[in-house]
Amino acid sequence: MAGKQVNPTRMELTRLKKKLATARRGHKLLKDKRDELMRQFLDMVRENKALREKVEQGILQANGNFVLARASMENETLNEALMAPRQEVSLESSTRNIMSVDIPVFEYKTRTADPNDIYCYGYASTSADLDDAVKSLADILPDMLELAQKEKACQLMASEIEKTRRRVNALEHVVIPQTQSQIKYIVMKLDENERSTQIRLMKVKDMMLEQAHHYTEKQVNE
Repeated sequence: MAGKQVNPTRMELTRLKKKLATARRGHKLLKDKRDELMRQFLDMVRENKALREKVEQGILQANGNFVLARASMENETLNEALMAPRQEVSLESSTRNIMSVDIPVFEYKTRTADPNDIYCYGYASTSADLDDAVKSLADILPDMLELAQKEKACQLMASEIEKTRRRVNALEHVVIPQTQSQIKYIVMKLDENERSTQIRLMKVKDMMLEQAHHYTEKQVNE
């Protein structure tokens, strides 16, 4: 196979040796990158798991408070209390680079700095359970945004790990062995050509000596 793909010349041999050295360096760098990505990915997965449990617990608590509020308030009163929110949240998205992976970073800002602006209703007609529900949702918002950020980061890093793994395997099982096989073929061909050249030179030398010997004997006989 190698003989059909390459020309057995010294120039081609030099090119393939450079290619092999580059492939080996690239293979080492990609393996190091894959290992570091895996380490950071596993750390992030553990953080993501703990954060998800915290968010799910917070949402469960908020839902429980809303159920209690609905049980103690009229539906019309509850809907009217939540109809016109006083606070607004704006989300800004940026990225940070981790091992050539652009990880999203979310930052949020509220329209006002007053923490009491999350309550958009009067306290006279509403229950304390509604206050607890709104407060629990406001408290869990930063963790929800961080969870979304970490889950997206895990997804992107997993994709990058898979791409890096495929490249490492391609270099390790295809490019490097194929290049080594081609180098071996060219070296074998060059050695064979060199031996053939030496044999031809030896034959030419023998012929020249034989011709010279016969010529000398003829001179002597004359």
